[in-house]
Amino acid sequence: MSNLFAELEWRGFVHHATQGIGAHLADGRRTAYCGFDPTAPSLQLGNLMPIMLLRHFQLAGHKPIVLMGGGTGLIGDPSGKRNERPLLSKEQIRENLQRQRDQMAKLLDFDGPAQALVLNNADWLVKQSLVDFLRDVGKHFSVNIMLQKESVKARLDAGISYTEFSYMLLQAYDFLHLFRDRGCTIQVGGSDQWGNITAGIDLIRRVAGGEAHGLVAPLVTMASGAKFGKTEAGAIYLDPALTSPYKFYQFWYNVDDRDVEAYLKLFTLLPRPDIEGQIKTHKNDPSRREAQAKLAIEATTMVHGKQAAYNATAVNAILFSDLDPRQVEASALDLLAREIPTARVPSSDGLSLVDAVVQAGLAKSKSEARRAIEQGGIYVNQQRVKDPARKIAPPDWLTGGNLLLRKGKKDYALLRAGR
Repeated sequence: MSNLFAELEWRGFVHHATQGIGAHLADGRRTAYCGFDPTAPSLQLGNLMPIMLLRHFQLAGHKPIVLMGGGTGLIGDPSGKRNERPLLSKEQIRENLQRQRDQMAKLLDFDGPAQALVLNNADWLVKQSLVDFLRDVGKHFSVNIMLQKESVKARLDAGISYTEFSYMLLQAYDFLHLFRDRGCTIQVGGSDQWGNITAGIDLIRRVAGGEAHGLVAPLVTMASGAKFGKTEAGAIYLDPALTSPYKFYQFWYNVDDRDVEAYLKLFTLLPRPDIEGQIKTHKNDPSRREAQAKLAIEATTMVHGKQAAYNATAVNAILFSDLDPRQVEASALDLLAREIPTARVPSSDGLSLVDAVVQAGLAKSKSEARRAIEQGGIYVNQQRVKDPARKIAPPDWLTGGNLLLRKGKKDYALLRAGR
């Protein structure tokens, strides 16, 4: 077995780990699991860290289990939350679970020798007798110790219900069940799960006399101070229906120079020499953003596939490189139309720039459009235009009757002639 623990340390995945986990991993093929409660219709970027952890375990020859929280999702994990989560219906949990399961299929290998497995903890939690659970599991937990766990302690002032207080017992029981039923000896997750994971390790020791381990990754931060995986438009989802592959690509392409090395290690499977070479090139000339481009391509390919990554790269080149839009093929402009505001005009004949800006939605009125043009804030096919009397001439129209407009640095729109 490869030295997986050393690799995870180099990549920045290890925030806390149980003593002896390195030797445990090196001593044979292990089974590791991570839980995901389906409380949202899609996995978010923050979920990618534990998924990457499972992927590294799998690449090193260990078997990963994705545990979908069809049962625990009905309760709600208090970890990292200031207030109690709203309880979702059983139907919503089932729908979310199916959508998240489909996303997992793109990120882990479900056919290879270290075949990944997806399980649902509702299969054993929902049919548990309360009295039996309290006798067999609850008696092994000291309330005094539970109150010291960070996930509980952080909520004592705001208040925590018995429902959420009991979540730790359910997660611990999950670990015990997987230890007994699947030979699972390792649980991984984010740093906010350390208390829950160690509770499961202790339960396995007490009930089954077994050895189990845990490893948690650090909270991912952004040098800018913004919350990781968030933009002005909201959270970045792995579901392309909620966050387009282009917007997903753009998130990575726009990461701060101070973050790009850490993210290449955490969110790509590039080998160490490739990452070190990429960072060396980046430090020589950060303005080229080659490391960000590599990060964006690798992450988008992993989550959405090669074609989506290629399309996102093409759109990015149209908007943010020196590429002349007149050289762009119609298919690339079709991709662009899916990513930026797009409007249609009946005909390409006789359109003034002022009208074009208004119809594209870059100004609310003709007077606002004129001011923006006069102040040099309007671009036609990436060329600044300062004449408010300007007409849109036939050479301005790109392949397929398209006109690319920009206001300022970031506000783009596409006009398409014809119905």
